Amino acid sequence: MVQKNIDGALLAKMVLTGAHHLTNNAEKIDALNVFPVPDGDTGTNMNLSITSGAGEVKQASQDTASDVANAFAKGLLMGARGNSGVILSQLFRGFAKGAEGKTDLNTADFAIALESGVKTAYKAVMKPVEGTILTVAKDTAEAAKKIAENEEDVVSFMEQVVQAAKKSLKRTPELLPVLKEVGVVDSGGQGLVVIYEGFLAVLNGEELPDVSHDETMDLENLVNAEHHKQAQDFMSTEDIKYGYCTEFMVRFEEDKLKENPFDEAAFREELSEYGDSLLVVSDDEIVKVHIHAEYPGDIFNLGQRFGSFISLKAENMREQHSSLLEKEEKAKQPFGIVTVAMGDGLTELLKSLGATVVIQGGQTMNPSTKDIANAINEANAENVLILPNNKNIVMAAEQAAELADVDVAVVPTKTIPQGMAAMLSYSPEANLADNKEVMTEASKQVKTGQITYAVRDTQIDGLTIENGNYMGLADGKIKVTDANQMTVIKELLTNMIDADEDEIVTVIRGEEASDQEESEIITFIEDHFEDIEVEVHNGNQPIYSYIFSIE
Repeated sequence: MVQKNIDGALLAKMVLTGAHHLTNNAEKIDALNVFPVPDGDTGTNMNLSITSGAGEVKQASQDTASDVANAFAKGLLMGARGNSGVILSQLFRGFAKGAEGKTDLNTADFAIALESGVKTAYKAVMKPVEGTILTVAKDTAEAAKKIAENEEDVVSFMEQVVQAAKKSLKRTPELLPVLKEVGVVDSGGQGLVVIYEGFLAVLNGEELPDVSHDETMDLENLVNAEHHKQAQDFMSTEDIKYGYCTEFMVRFEEDKLKENPFDEAAFREELSEYGDSLLVVSDDEIVKVHIHAEYPGDIFNLGQRFGSFISLKAENMREQHSSLLEKEEKAKQPFGIVTVAMGDGLTELLKSLGATVVIQGGQTMNPSTKDIANAINEANAENVLILPNNKNIVMAAEQAAELADVDVAVVPTKTIPQGMAAMLSYSPEANLADNKEVMTEASKQVKTGQITYAVRDTQIDGLTIENGNYMGLADGKIKVTDANQMTVIKELLTNMIDADEDEIVTVIRGEEASDQEESEIITFIEDHFEDIEVEVHNGNQPIYSYIFSIE
């Protein structure tokens, strides 16, 4: 029997199964990472991102394909981690645009949605690189449009789409030389294929094992975050005109909406006549309201026109004014700096240089868009500068900046030394744009050395690397490897330090570093580069036993 359409419930099951399948394969996708560093990279980031999207789908209406696509896109956007997670979120954000207003999706609709996703994702990337997840998505969408011209059965259609995705994935090493050198396909592209395989499994009537989802971003969490932000703007006790903090959540009912059609903007305007500190957030299923009002009963009556109450609350603020004043009186600062690092020592070091908020994250834990957005709010500033300090966090930072309701600029630092150099050039007297320009330029003037260890055997850039051996990275490229860590350190420093140009080497100790090693490193630099000044800081960072900043 030919199946011609995918309805909302079926699309939701496809999304959830695609997420399950990605979770089951995340470790294998991580193993495809080109660099053999202990970095929970693509598979982990895509898994955490899609888990957030799947969680949103579970909470949302599944009446139409458009409902499901929009919920999936919303959850992905807020949970996106790393470049792969951000790109994945953009692919399905565009997919949702392409499916907008559709109750069901036929093969042509699905192909159009895939094409819309590709267009959105390519716009989100400054310099698209072929041979990556973008290529797999593009090739698959192009193939889907051609397949849909002659195929109405969604099962047969998806079988051919998955085959096209796999064919494109196999081609990625031909487009990206580093993949060919290492002998792997693109990890992000593999992740996308796994998701499409999950879609197909549902259409074929197959089941994949259940996987628990521990990261969701539902509407209530979003409202609570916004409520906290508005609470920072409470008036002084004597200025309180409306005495009750009033909140309710209503689930929409069709019979009531026929008599009272819901329009969020109009409802917000109506409620504004009854109080202040107003917040109205809605989706297709519910509306939640927060308002300071003098007569809560009137507010409840207005909300009940659209459906039935899920929850309601009214608290007397005049009785609570002392505690509220203590919590919410803090004024916003002109500037805040949000940065990312792992390790207590690095956190203290960055804060000593002026960081307002340090997000715990880095190689094994890329913070999500939501994490960075929360940090922007925590900075409590009118202007915020974000220093990601990792190339795989830059896109999530840029996405969080777009979502912020204050002025935000991203200084695209890719290492801790770059972040430190940028912060040293920050000026509180300069505006946001000028600070970004100056700090970005300063970050380019420093060289970064890193010492870590290999987690698998590989060959890259002409080097044969054995599992467990130490590696020396210069500005992200592996330059030296050996079983002896001190041999790697000395050779890396010799290659990186220019005795005629460089003036200072900053040594940042990781959690595995020792006093004896530190002493040997200092002695080596002083003996071989007599005019170089050496500083040492205890970063206590994982993964990298030593980080060197050379300038």
